[in-house]
Amino acid sequence: MIRPGEEWGSPTESPADLEVRGGDAALARAVVDAPGALIRFHPDPTSDLARAVGLGPGDTLGTALPLDVLTLGDGTLACNMGIFGTAPDRLRWSSPAYELEIRLDGRSWFAGQATTLVIAIGQFLRGFDLVPRGHPGDGKAEIQVYELRRTERRPMRARLATGGHVPHPRIRGRSARTIELRTRPAMPAEIDGVPRPDLTTPTTVEVVPEAYRLLL
Repeated sequence: MIRPGEEWGSPTESPADLEVRGGDAALARAVVDAPGALIRFHPDPTSDLARAVGLGPGDTLGTALPLDVLTLGDGTLACNMGIFGTAPDRLRWSSPAYELEIRLDGRSWFAGQATTLVIAIGQFLRGFDLVPRGHPGDGKAEIQVYELRRTERRPMRARLATGGHVPHPRIRGRSARTIELRTRPAMPAEIDGVPRPDLTTPTTVEVVPEAYRLLL
């Protein structure tokens, strides 16, 4: 886990334990089967994690970068972020709100209606700077809850590319390592860009620090 002022990553001459090609979801699936592995990742253009760490397809090797993952209650892993409800870049006038209860690191944090919950260790979503404070190696998740009025949603989307949508009085933000949540009704979910069945709650999302190493 990186701390302020520390170098991130370490030199290595070791070969990769495995190679992964594709997007962030493919990388997360590989970590499920090989926790702690040194992975050479060949990202496709959809990979937001590659964008966050500055990884290009032809980069020179030589650094092992320890990275975190998110683990959901059903064992699903995410190497970038989970979106619950309507993703911010797709938030529209008609997007529904959900009843949410959220506890962070064992303490009640939010109870009310919101259209969107973001739990991120990464920074980007489809290239948008969704979570400017996101860092996939600092041992914590960034949480955002969107309570935007209908008239505020379009202006918010216009500011996503540069991260200018935050701070905002109706986008709550906090950092945590353990996130417990309940929702009514069930919320649609997107894990590392892949839609999945509506989220069944209560559930817990946790940060697993240094779950694998990326070879850069």
